[in-house]
Amino acid sequence: QVQLVESGGGLVQAGGSLRLSCAASGRTYVMGWFRQAPGKERESVAAISWSGSRTYYADSLKGRFTISRNNAKNTVYLQMNSLKPEDTAVYYCAGSARMIFTTTREGYDYWGQGTQVTVSS
Repeated sequence: QVQLVESGGGLVQAGGSLRLSCAASGRTYVMGWFRQAPGKERESVAAISWSGSRTYYADSLKGRFTISRNNAKNTVYLQMNSLKPEDTAVYYCAGSARMIFTTTREGYDYWGQGTQVTVSS
């Protein structure tokens, strides 16, 4: 069982930036970030293939968020710029044991505990 540990969340003012990290205890192929705001469904934010050659972003986040990974460190990152109050949520890292690119919750096998991101107006 691969363990995922997120870090980098916190409180930031609107327009600011945060960089989330997710360290995996073992190899995962496709990795993704999801978020869940109070009273809302968990939604996909971004995903990245093993090689990094393929990425996915939710339409509303394109241009502001960037996903990347360092396979030597078994770590995936989410750079978040121009943050808005509506980005406030718990952000979860997810990892897949398969090479098939996925952006749905069902496609991931491993989940982190989540890290809180709060954007003040």
